[in-house]
Amino acid sequence: MKTVIALLFTFIGFSSYAQANLDDYKYIIVPKKFDAFKNVNEHQTSTLVKFLFSGKGFTTVYDDQLPEDLKFNRCLGVVADLQDDSSMFSTKTIINLIDCNENVVFSTMKGISKKKQYKEAYSEAIRESMRSFNGMNYTYSAKNEKEGPVTVNFRNDVKKLDESKAATILKTEKAKEEETATKRTAVISEQTEQTQYFNDRTPVTSNIKKAAPVTPVLKNVEVNKPVVQDIWYAQATETGYQLVDSSPKIRMTLMKSSADNVFMAKTDTKNGMVYQNEGKWVFEYYEKDKLVQKELNIKF
Repeated sequence: MKTVIALLFTFIGFSSYAQANLDDYKYIIVPKKFDAFKNVNEHQTSTLVKFLFSGKGFTTVYDDQLPEDLKFNRCLGVVADLQDDSSMFSTKTIINLIDCNENVVFSTMKGISKKKQYKEAYSEAIRESMRSFNGMNYTYSAKNEKEGPVTVNFRNDVKKLDESKAATILKTEKAKEEETATKRTAVISEQTEQTQYFNDRTPVTSNIKKAAPVTPVLKNVEVNKPVVQDIWYAQATETGYQLVDSSPKIRMTLMKSSADNVFMAKTDTKNGMVYQNEGKWVFEYYEKDKLVQKELNIKF
């Protein structure tokens, strides 16, 4: 009995330590291609890991879709690395969370599956690994948020110097301020749901008198919004719902997952997931290695 109680307290202490660590991070970064695989989203592992973390309350982003604050402060997030320890007869996975200093701050239990199909095996093993986060009440503590820049001004100190030295210092300080202001406006970055590009306008030496217009570089993401008339109606099934149009024709099948408002989705030609984001339903799937996010108009 004493041994059981000791193990219980040890487990509680470990859970509290892990909770405190993860509360320090604002984002979970999911690679679109894990190091264990050759292809992007192989066996739909990246998509599965992302929506499982989202279903457990974490703010999850892909590694090529980082928000602005995470771009400038990489320590706000941890990378979800999929460790593949599979053998000839079983699929085994562990999910490690790695911080900006390449330290492993959390490792899940080993998920094991003996299914023969790779997609089904990795899905079962990853889901079992993710059970390590069950009961973890994650809340971001903002510990890694950086405070705004501190400006130190020595302008009043020049009163103690003679006028010639004061004038020189003020001139140098003004030049530095103008240079800093130029650097702040030299780079323009815009990210919206429809357009994502990065435009560097830092001046460079050139013989061209008139610069050619810069074509925005779009990221590999498509977002499609529904037509107002294209309403799909949800009809309950044993495993979830089927979505039908006004014909009526079955347009999509939704299967329940372990997370609220997150479904595995299937059409005649596509497989992905449907989840609710800010009151809107989004169908997310891959099409020729391109991540597509399509907004749906669903009536339940």
